[in-house]
Amino acid sequence: MTSGEDFLARMSRASEIRARRLGARVGGSDLRRQAMNMSPPPTLRLSPEGFDLIAEIKLSSPSAGTLSRDTSAIEQRATVYAEAGACAVSVLTEPDRFGGSMDHLQRAARALEPAGVPAMAKDFLVAPEQVWAARVAGAGGILLIIRMLDQTRLSALLELALELGMFVLLEAFDRDDLERAAGLRVADDDNAGPVLLGLNCRNLRTLQVDPGRFGELAEHFPDLYPKVAESGIEGAEDVTAVASLGYSVALVGSALMKTPDPGTLVQDMIRAGRSASVG
Repeated sequence: MTSGEDFLARMSRASEIRARRLGARVGGSDLRRQAMNMSPPPTLRLSPEGFDLIAEIKLSSPSAGTLSRDTSAIEQRATVYAEAGACAVSVLTEPDRFGGSMDHLQRAARALEPAGVPAMAKDFLVAPEQVWAARVAGAGGILLIIRMLDQTRLSALLELALELGMFVLLEAFDRDDLERAAGLRVADDDNAGPVLLGLNCRNLRTLQVDPGRFGELAEHFPDLYPKVAESGIEGAEDVTAVASLGYSVALVGSALMKTPDPGTLVQDMIRAGRSASVG
């Protein structure tokens, strides 16, 4: 890997190919019609206690390697996360580097329905077809990576997701990304889901995390978005640190996939975040 931009560029090219194949296989107009006819997804509800957790299901990643080979446990894991208090469950759908699939998303979304907790499609999304497909699979939210999309496409995908009643997590890596998020117009619609802005503290060149970036960039977030801390959150002490900086949500994946008791870790992290927020 020569640079972070090369990594995102490769992921973007692969995603463009998957989007074209999806449109050719299903038909964009058919996908759109199916998505528009879906019942509203579960609403993302953030706690008035000041801190929430998005818990993630991912089987592998370029930085962590294989995290799980047990695809039969997706429903159980999603249910454990929800029962422990996660406000949403992120599900990797990228197939080549993260071992994800739309089937995983669909299965998690179905398992989460009784709890009214939304599933979030986490991928390198570049096209409307992918947003429609995520909604058809049951997603109540999507991730959009700011750096991968020009402002026109970013705005269009954001608007589409909100039109479908989904929440959106915008992902930033640096101050430039945060400034671009400030320039987006977020629809004022009662049916639209909330828009969150996350800072991923991972160095895209080395894939190492730098938690110091949470503090360096906390004051550069636009006021209109809840702040989400992404990557490098391993335990309750990390949650305490980011919550004390003003982050109101953490997205946690690898730590939950590695522990034998993810429900307890979710509870511990939420408790730590809310204590730090109150304090």
